[in-house]
Amino acid sequence: MKQNVVYDKSKEFALRIIKMCDYLMNERKDYIMSNQIFRSGTSIGANIAESQNAQSGADFIHKMSIALKEADETGYWLELLYRSGRIDEPSYNSVNSDCVTIRKMLTTIIKKRKESLEMPNIA
Repeated sequence: MKQNVVYDKSKEFALRIIKMCDYLMNERKDYIMSNQIFRSGTSIGANIAESQNAQSGADFIHKMSIALKEADETGYWLELLYRSGRIDEPSYNSVNSDCVTIRKMLTTIIKKRKESLEMPNIA
């Protein structure tokens, strides 16, 4: 089976988000933002997984674009958690760095797939 780096990174990221949410709920009693970041942070990998069985190039781009949107939303919640004092700066920097990496990877994948779909077939 071919290695899928973005899938693996998104799964590890989701596990980090789950642990962060456990901390937020158990130690900080923050249920609202922890629920929001849990949903978006774990959805990234779920959409990447779903894209692996896309029915077409357009379907693949659509699923990966949803993953990118979820990563963008997760970045938003991470910033709010940090700026509101719910997570410290080292935690924010570490998790946000992973989120930024995933976003860059998704952006590149989507761009390359779009370009490959636009190339004319030469027979």
